Amino acid sequence: MIVVRAEQPADVAGIDAVVRAAFGQPVEAELVAALRAAGRATLSLVALEDGAIVGHVLYSPVRISGAAADVPVLGLAPMAVRPDRQRAGIGTRLAEAGLAACAARGVAALVVLGHPEYYPRFGFIPASQFGLRCIYDAPDEAFMALELLPGALSGVAGVVHYAPEFDAV
Repeated sequence: MIVVRAEQPADVAGIDAVVRAAFGQPVEAELVAALRAAGRATLSLVALEDGAIVGHVLYSPVRISGAAADVPVLGLAPMAVRPDRQRAGIGTRLAEAGLAACAARGVAALVVLGHPEYYPRFGFIPASQFGLRCIYDAPDEAFMALELLPGALSGVAGVVHYAPEFDAV
């Protein structure tokens, strides 16, 4: 049985291990640690199976330059599932729990730079449809947005800037 809950201090080593294994390198795990240390880990969830951490998702604030209004938007990144537990619905559980938690916190919208085949199942569409561009060079179909509050991104066009910790990725 998979349980999704908020990160707790004792989870740090388990999260680090899952993220390193999922990405096959330390960069994303170092990003999670840097965001946490900078106080930019707005929402961090873990997926547990038999008490062991098998997945993790992190949300952090983004800024939209050139936007006519200041809208609370978070970036979903990274999301990781232990390689031996991938394709078992754990990522879906993490994403759904994260969307619900963000909506409950009053987050207006989310952005993600990720697999264009995966994130649309949660309602993400190309961010360009809202007039949003990513600060990083990314294919249009890979940079996506989701309004958690209907109309939240209406007229909010501009360039999305991630936290400075992302520049090392």
